[in-house]
Amino acid sequence: MSDVSRRRVLQGAGGLVALPLVGRVPRVEGSGGPADQNAAVAGSITAQLASYMAEARDRALPADVAREARHRILDTLGAIVSGARMKPGEAAIRFVQGQGGTPEASVLTTDIRTSAINAALANGMFGHADETDDFEPVTKAHPGCSVVPAALAMAEREGRSGVELLRAVVLGYDVCCRFLMALGPDHVRATHRSAEGTSATFGAAAAAASLARLDARGMRHVLSYAAQQVSGLWSWTRDNEHVEKAFDFGGMGARNGVTAALMVQSGFSGVDQVLDGEHNMIEALSTEPRPEQMVAALGRRFFVTETAIKTFSVGYPIQAPLDALLTLRRQHGLTADNVERIVARLPEDGARIVDNSAMPDVNSQYILAVGLIDGAVSFADSHSQERMKDPRVLAVKQRIQLVADRSLMDPDAPRSGRIEVTLKDGRQVSQFTRYAPGTKENPVDASGINAKVRDLMAPVLGAPRAEQIIERVHAVESVDDVRNLIRPLLTA
Repeated sequence: MSDVSRRRVLQGAGGLVALPLVGRVPRVEGSGGPADQNAAVAGSITAQLASYMAEARDRALPADVAREARHRILDTLGAIVSGARMKPGEAAIRFVQGQGGTPEASVLTTDIRTSAINAALANGMFGHADETDDFEPVTKAHPGCSVVPAALAMAEREGRSGVELLRAVVLGYDVCCRFLMALGPDHVRATHRSAEGTSATFGAAAAAASLARLDARGMRHVLSYAAQQVSGLWSWTRDNEHVEKAFDFGGMGARNGVTAALMVQSGFSGVDQVLDGEHNMIEALSTEPRPEQMVAALGRRFFVTETAIKTFSVGYPIQAPLDALLTLRRQHGLTADNVERIVARLPEDGARIVDNSAMPDVNSQYILAVGLIDGAVSFADSHSQERMKDPRVLAVKQRIQLVADRSLMDPDAPRSGRIEVTLKDGRQVSQFTRYAPGTKENPVDASGINAKVRDLMAPVLGAPRAEQIIERVHAVESVDDVRNLIRPLLTA
């Protein structure tokens, strides 16, 4: 059937299908001409955000924002490299090896070159193969493990510069977190959805679209294709091996975001007002919609400066109580032999996630027991099923009580922790960590990030290449082609 005949059939069906549907916006009362419809689009939240996204690749960043973005890229690369040798990473490698694909982008730590979509999926799963990646405390988003892999895949495909990569990552963090602010972070989880999975697609799409150099109209359509792919259920808490969780948090969003950008880059058209038009995404996903949060203080508030870089490779709800316990251990000489009892008080929502989880790095009682015994928690111990069965660890765990404390549910400090210790001589000591190390209120400096990344990368790539990568990322603005940044991250 020809296009003309098809249109006549549709028109003859009583107007049930009106063409064209793509790009249609609500009519402005009292008008209806193309100019008025264009004005409605231009004034929308979607258009404001899309215009900002299109200009982001040419907008210079404040020095402190650029510094924090370099730190997040480096921190995420550390998570990706270490995660490539963990079970979720190994599963991702097997999967993409079977997919083939045009050799556009690299699967890090391997010799695999595949499509940008597949590379983003694999590297995203690497990035959240455990609890090493960064975290935004208010929205509960994990921007790095989806935004950075998507940006790397698209930058490598397109041969973009380090400056463009840096600016794309900053944009991705913003759109990722703003999406949850618009939906209402607490509302998302109250409806059984994953804040992390829900936001990852949007952040990755923004970063990839920036590196695709789309114009404002293209950005509007990327947002629409991102919205159609948004998903993620809170059921990941039942994943005992961190494989589905790695997909939900990192791989899925990175894949979806690159997919959206490439479809629009190749000529797909889309809806112009997905954030605030008829049947818009924010109203569809929230009963408490605040669409203005998508653009509030845009260009002045940068979420890349607000995420927390983890100093311990453990679930974020454990960061503050572990810091509190280690502080008490140093101050009072606590040992497994002189401690009678430990009460760990966590905000109620976080406590539910880390209460005796089957995964070592998300099991608060196990991590605190190791912290008391060793005075530290190594990357190896935070992932050791064998250490979880150690009789000495099990004996200490029996003395640790986790309390889901509603009084700690503070929006200004959503992941705090209090430790109360009773010693065998009857003394009682306590410590409250309002902000864990690595938060914006208690930041970690470049030397601390470098040390963390060395520990993560050296066992996989060797110490010399780890140092080379650290040096290059700190000077990423001088990189002419991101492929040169990526090269040391591949197998020889």
